[in-house]
Amino acid sequence: MNTDFASTAIVFNHDGLGHADEALRYKLATNYLRTLLELGQRPQAILFYAAGVKLVATGSPCLSELRELAATGVPLIACRTCLDYYGLMDCVEVGEIGNMLRIVEAQGVADKVITV
Repeated sequence: MNTDFASTAIVFNHDGLGHADEALRYKLATNYLRTLLELGQRPQAILFYAAGVKLVATGSPCLSELRELAATGVPLIACRTCLDYYGLMDCVEVGEIGNMLRIVEAQGVADKVITV
């Protein structure tokens, strides 16, 4: 089984994983990110847009895992338009505030894009 994420961009476009209750969505997202760390997998980038930007903001249960991934050099890019829409521009705790151009560029250089 190939679990190399080095040339993969991961997209979060929901506030968590799946379409379950909020608590389960958050738990699954945290588990996903924690598993990447435990396996030593470092994606090329993690991209956040739509409600996914909530995961990089104050109160997100994923902040510890995201900070750890960022510390290993994984770019975390959150959509400025989406952050503004949700009123979260001043609440970003981790990663960079980018724009759609930055997100599209990150997807374009990745060999694979996974939306979770």
